[in-house]
Amino acid sequence: MQNDNKNTLVFIVSALAILIGYQFFVLGPNQKKQEAAARAKKAAEAQAAAANPGMAIGPDGKPQPIKLSREAAKAASPRIPIDTPTLSGSVSLKSGSVDDLLLKRYRQTTDKASPPVELLRPAGAENAFFTLFGWSGQNLGAMPGQDTVWTAAPGQTLRPGSPVTLTYDNGAGLVFNRTIAVDADAMFTVTDSVRNNGGQPVSITPYASVRRWGVPADLGKNHIVHEGAIGMLGEKDYKLEQSKYQKWKKDKPQQTITSVGGWTGITDKYWLTALIPTQNERINAQYNVTPVGGVDVYEANFAAVAKTVNPGQAVTETTRLFAGAKTVPLLRKYEYGEGQTPAWWQFWDKKAQAIPRFEWAVDWGMFALITRPIFNVLEVFYKLVGNFGIAIMLLTVTLKLLLYPLADKSYESMAKMKKVAPEVEKLRAKHKEDPAKQQQEMMALYAKEKINPFMGCVPMLIQIPVFYSLYKVLTVTIEMRHAPFFGWIQDLSAPDPTTIFNLFGLIPWDPGMLPFVGAMIAHLGVWPLLYGFTMWLTTAMNPPAGDPMQQKIFQLFPIIFTFTLSGFAVGLVIYWCWSNVLTIIQQYIIMRRYKVENPIDKIIGRLTGKSATAT
Repeated sequence: MQNDNKNTLVFIVSALAILIGYQFFVLGPNQKKQEAAARAKKAAEAQAAAANPGMAIGPDGKPQPIKLSREAAKAASPRIPIDTPTLSGSVSLKSGSVDDLLLKRYRQTTDKASPPVELLRPAGAENAFFTLFGWSGQNLGAMPGQDTVWTAAPGQTLRPGSPVTLTYDNGAGLVFNRTIAVDADAMFTVTDSVRNNGGQPVSITPYASVRRWGVPADLGKNHIVHEGAIGMLGEKDYKLEQSKYQKWKKDKPQQTITSVGGWTGITDKYWLTALIPTQNERINAQYNVTPVGGVDVYEANFAAVAKTVNPGQAVTETTRLFAGAKTVPLLRKYEYGEGQTPAWWQFWDKKAQAIPRFEWAVDWGMFALITRPIFNVLEVFYKLVGNFGIAIMLLTVTLKLLLYPLADKSYESMAKMKKVAPEVEKLRAKHKEDPAKQQQEMMALYAKEKINPFMGCVPMLIQIPVFYSLYKVLTVTIEMRHAPFFGWIQDLSAPDPTTIFNLFGLIPWDPGMLPFVGAMIAHLGVWPLLYGFTMWLTTAMNPPAGDPMQQKIFQLFPIIFTFTLSGFAVGLVIYWCWSNVLTIIQQYIIMRRYKVENPIDKIIGRLTGKSATAT
């Protein structure tokens, strides 16, 4: 056994040496060459842009408009300021839409002095992300769109209870009035009226759109979280429409989805920009991707039914825009209406909902029936203790208690299996050449000791959806973002900021700068190491695998997972670590009950010089 441990250690050290050497002597020089080539290309593009003012060189080698900074793009249009308790930004009079929005209550980093989170960015800016409301029609003159300049009374500011009104006369008999209102949270209401001052009836179609130029710069790599197109659409029964950016682009062109009411938009991990039509109105929704100047423009839009406007008459169209954080209480408030508390059966009753299933903008996942109640319990604990990390630990204890009967059967079976492991090894050696006889003798041994070898697996399989749902909640909930724990953990949604490779910050060196392996070791801090130890102890308390090769693989698992999970949000690592601790305690109690030798007793014995095995 000692030789096996030495061989395992030699293998790990050799593998790490090969990886690091490969980075320094192969990938390192290649990366420097690529960076030099990129700098040369950038310099050439800058030189070409200087020779052709106002233009840049696109990926296809052709000139294209230069992408402006956020402030420069804002300055290209007259604006009406937005000022609410939760939002700041402006309405562009060029397009008459909300295209500049900051979330006051959320910061870009844990530093309280850092800038607020930017949600919307004007057209023309790099990574533009904006909304657009307009009308379409044939042979009716210039219809309002992205380049339309609206007029408004000077000195207005859009605030809760103080809407603003914009006006546009297309010079062909149609006068458009747009009133934009906002509440104290995250909902805008855009009301358009169109008056026909001409002599003939006209047919016009209202539309609304959310457009994003390119994928977000901070697009997550965690495939468990949905980011991209989203909507709740349908004529009779609403269906959740979701498409991540890669699939969204691959599936173009999208088919038209006919819906009565519902909502559509673009979601990030924590933020949502959604268009909400009048709920009894029929719409045609689409999710499109259009390449423009080498950039993919992602668009979620809908068009309502065409409206006929007779001479001297006017029609009205109202669309709401949600732009804010995906906090469950806020989404529920809009879903059911202000001050409404739904009964449990109304969660699936669209007639009881002001905005159908708006809460589903949060990515609850495939086990939503489990995930949502888990979130509700976590929210209660968070309100009680005021620390999200402690709330996670309390929730883990609660789930462990609820699942104790299942887990107890599982660990009891494993304890019995571990107790008879020496006899099983003897049978394997005795009937090495006769697998059938070996299996027969083993089954007889299990029957004699009243052991069901499958009992250890079944309860664990039943628990998988529960713990997957908990993992899902901790991944998508905004409450964990920038939430402190204790000590050096100031953001539960970020990886552990310490690493053993610089002695937890004592050495002024960032191992994350190393190519390739840097990401693997940059966050190998206290919590990931504690997780690795608890996983090793959990594995050691399980019965050994029959195959020696499997045993070696299981021995490597704690090391592999320690490196792999070190880059995950530390809140998740704390949950996994704490869950392992509770599992170890439970296993230890059961193993002592059945007088089974276990590694904890061995450790106690070595420390005290006495045997701590149950008698």
